[in-house]
Amino acid sequence: MKTDHVPFPPWIRKGLSTGVQYHKTENLLERMEIDTICRQANCPNQRECWAKGTATVLILGTICTRNCPFCSVSHGIPDHPDEEEPNRIAELSKDLELRYLVITSVDRDDLPDGGASQFRDVVSACRNTNPSMRFELLVPDFKSIQEKALEILDPILPFVFGHNVETVPELYAVARPGGEYERSLRLLAMARERWPQIPIKSSLMLGLGETEDQVRRVLMDLRTVGCNRLCLGQYLKPTRHSLPVKKFIHPDDFSRWREEAKTMGFEWVLSEPFARSSYHAEDPSLS
Repeated sequence: MKTDHVPFPPWIRKGLSTGVQYHKTENLLERMEIDTICRQANCPNQRECWAKGTATVLILGTICTRNCPFCSVSHGIPDHPDEEEPNRIAELSKDLELRYLVITSVDRDDLPDGGASQFRDVVSACRNTNPSMRFELLVPDFKSIQEKALEILDPILPFVFGHNVETVPELYAVARPGGEYERSLRLLAMARERWPQIPIKSSLMLGLGETEDQVRRVLMDLRTVGCNRLCLGQYLKPTRHSLPVKKFIHPDDFSRWREEAKTMGFEWVLSEPFARSSYHAEDPSLS
C-alpha cells in the first residue's frame, strides 16, 4: 500500500537529557500557568532550551483562530485575553533570570488589535522587573489592522521584530490557507519602514515540497522588504494529522543555504535541520 511516509534520516535525532534547570523551568511554567510554543508546537528543541532556562512564551491562549495544517496548535474560538498574563510572565523572567525573551502568540483575528496590546503589556511588565532585558517579538500577520498593530508596539521599542512567512507562496493554499504571502511581506516591509534601526526577522520551513528556486525567490523577497535576519529549518510533522514531510533536507544543504543567504545580505542566519524561529535567537555568533 502506498504511503506518504518518508523515513527519518540519521541526522534527525535529538537527545532527551533534562537536568535540574529543565525541571525548574518546567515547574515554574506550570505553577505560573504560562503557555509556551515549545510545548504547543511539539518543538524538538524543548528539552534543550528548558535545560538552559529559556522558553518561548505563547501569549493570548492556546487556541488559534486559524487552522494551518502544518501546525499542532488547537483551532477554535479563543478565550478573552488574560489581563494577569503580563505580570506572570514578568515574574517568570525574574525567577529564571532571563536576559532575552522571545514572545509569540496564536493568531487572534477575533481581537480588534490582533493581540498587539498584549505583546506591548508583556514587554512593559518585564521591563518594570528588569530594565536591561531584551526582547524578540514573533507576531502574527495582524490581517487588516497592520498599521494599528505596529503603532501599538511603538512604545516598547527596541526589540527584534519577527514574522514568519513559513513557506513558499506556491504552498500557501496547502500549508497556510488562512494566510497570504503578500500580506506577510507587507507587514515586514511596514515594520522596516517604521523602525529602520531594529532587526527584522522571518523564517521558513523546508521539506514541504518546495523547490530550491522557490526558496531562493522568497529569500530575495525578504531582502527586498528589508528583512535582515533569517531562520531556515526542517519541517517535522508535529502530529499524525499534520501535513506529511515531503523531503528531509541534508545538513550540508542547510549550510549551503546559510552561505547563500549571507551573500544575499542577511546579517544573522540560522540554517540547520532543527532550527526554529526562537532557537538560539539571542546568539550574536550567527551574525
